[in-house]
Amino acid sequence: MIEEDTRVLRYTGKAAIVTGGGAGIGRATAHRLASEGAAVTIMDLREQEAAAAAESIANAGGRALAVSGDAASERDIAAVIERATEAFGAVNVLVNNVARTLKATLMECTPDDWDREFEGTLKTAFLFCRAILPRMVAQGGGAVVNIGSVNGFTYVGNPAYSAAKAGLLNLTQAIAVEYGPRGVRANMVSPGTIRTSARSWVKRQERDPQIFEKLARWYPVGRVGRPDDIAAAVAYLGSDDASFVNGANLVVDGGLTAGQSVMVDELTVERDVPADYRSKASG
Repeated sequence: MIEEDTRVLRYTGKAAIVTGGGAGIGRATAHRLASEGAAVTIMDLREQEAAAAAESIANAGGRALAVSGDAASERDIAAVIERATEAFGAVNVLVNNVARTLKATLMECTPDDWDREFEGTLKTAFLFCRAILPRMVAQGGGAVVNIGSVNGFTYVGNPAYSAAKAGLLNLTQAIAVEYGPRGVRANMVSPGTIRTSARSWVKRQERDPQIFEKLARWYPVGRVGRPDDIAAAVAYLGSDDASFVNGANLVVDGGLTAGQSVMVDELTVERDVPADYRSKASG
């Protein structure tokens, strides 16, 4: 059965749309919202992955609808919203999770690459919000949760994707300010490295099978993230528990952007550092 919050089902009677919900963070988020009572519409370009995610939720006792579509297409967005509304009566929460990253450096990134990454990462969120916000206002309120990235405020490669995520933060704030008075909150979750089967990570693992273990040493908590870590943050921000949280950027990165323990360990004279700190900082 779906694992339920034994204290309260925060999404009972509510419905959500999760873009890119067929795998990774999107799938984990869809499952988390369903586990708390939400009826979830999963939108994904990959029809089979969307269907598998919805079936998994249904098999666990939840309610889910799979719809294949491109979140960069206004027509597809309109169709997803209509199907979700027909199936579940309303859309209370939108999770803009879909994104695209192609090139790691500025010189690798062509103008076409730049446009594709912005379209897949920032324009998708803009188009979906533009389509759904009037409906949320008309129904009395709602919540938007955008999936950002630490790339949006510190350089860790992938410049076009990073610039798009920085833009997503400003878009989130614009929605929060414009629509907060009309009952719609907008917030963002910014993950650090999350271990998923995304194509970009598959390619990195092909080059270096130990990539996640190497990256873990940069994280003060001693590991990279899991999709469930992000899903938990999304579930909070989309719920009434966060009714006074609007325009926020919740960084879920294991302490990566708080400071660099590896650098500190290398700069500090070893005899002055407690043994327990050295072992933790070294991963």
